[in-house]
Amino acid sequence: MSFRSAKAFWNRYRRNKAGVIGLAITCFFITLAFLSPLISPFDPMKIDSHPFLAPNSKHPMGTDDLGRDVFSGVLYGSRISLFIGFLAAATSTAIGVVIGGLSGYYGGRTDDLLMRITELFLVIPRFFLAILLVGFFGSSIWNVISVVGILSWPGTARLVRAEFLSLKERQFVDAARVLGASNANLIFDEILPNASPPIIINGSLEVARAILIEAGLSFLSLGDPVQPSWGIMLSNAQRFIRYAWWMAFFPGLSIFTVVVGLNMMGDGLNDVLNPRLREA
Repeated sequence: MSFRSAKAFWNRYRRNKAGVIGLAITCFFITLAFLSPLISPFDPMKIDSHPFLAPNSKHPMGTDDLGRDVFSGVLYGSRISLFIGFLAAATSTAIGVVIGGLSGYYGGRTDDLLMRITELFLVIPRFFLAILLVGFFGSSIWNVISVVGILSWPGTARLVRAEFLSLKERQFVDAARVLGASNANLIFDEILPNASPPIIINGSLEVARAILIEAGLSFLSLGDPVQPSWGIMLSNAQRFIRYAWWMAFFPGLSIFTVVVGLNMMGDGLNDVLNPRLREA
């Protein structure tokens, strides 16, 4: 992307105030994730002799039942939660693009077979199946990423299929086909670049969904127990919610804020990348 096109993109994007706020929130948490080892005042896993301290000057978010600093846990938790969210979303997007692209481009029996598989995944409760798979294969961070990514692709596949069905009939694709372009060239050089805007928008929303699923799994003690994710912190806090509210409040607020920010950012991207809205 050239400087001029990037400037034009930003000029369109900043018209959506909610989108700008969402982008700022997302960038803020990404910055926290990268800088957490530098700005964290304590080791988030270090057990201390002062449990259940309310928020104070030394521990701005208090301490948990083992005396661990909640603020440090939130900082390090941003790394794990965002890492899982972005990688799981990338996994689901990649699977969805492949299946949706093949289905929409080739049609016929290929389309029927791939859409039946997609519908099978759609009718199965995603979170319930995630619980079963993580419980069976183990709750390591990579298993959580794989399970969330594999179960989240059907929506992307249906979106990509619809885009391919529309774009493959356009004149620029017919012109490339007449000039001798192969199927691979048509898919990757002609159709996919033009289908990328809705894929990017959907991808930003998938990150938010993946973070919520990971938090839900961790809340049920199915997350990686050695990683201080926000979901693990919520799971640990549920036993002490009556007299140590801060243990659940700050991780929960972080999840709420980053998910809202990602959705607002996706809304801003939609305003910029959606050709119908752009023309309006």
